[in-house]
Amino acid sequence: MKIIVFKEKYRDDLIFMILEAKNSLGRVPGLNEDLLDIKKNYFDKGDMFWIALDDNDRVIGSVGYNSTENSDDVVLHRLFVKYSLKHQGIGTALLKTAEEHLKAIGKKTVIVHLGNKEHFYESWQFYPKHGYKEFEPDYMRKVL
Repeated sequence: MKIIVFKEKYRDDLIFMILEAKNSLGRVPGLNEDLLDIKKNYFDKGDMFWIALDDNDRVIGSVGYNSTENSDDVVLHRLFVKYSLKHQGIGTALLKTAEEHLKAIGKKTVIVHLGNKEHFYESWQFYPKHGYKEFEPDYMRKVL
């Protein structure tokens, strides 16, 4: 596995991976509009988006963030791992990639919106393992 900065040629594979991940959670898969134009919704704003690739150059994970205006905070988005490859360290590697980058550019706090515990049980287990704490209903944050 390798983690790279998102490239446009992976867009459709990324979208497919995320829809498949949502389907595996028993949710009706919906498309997040920001994924249709990652350049505009992340890079053009000065933010980042990474993907994890397997040995066959297929997308197996993703994570991105958007900065909060006039602050040192960011909101983490689209941390997904291909369903059949969960619990192999891919999510942790993606999260560490984002956090290390954020520390290097002087960001101080990472916020994540988790949604309700019933549908996003794994997320509610994952983030606390990495130092995130709930600070509002359905939200966690970590001070870097």
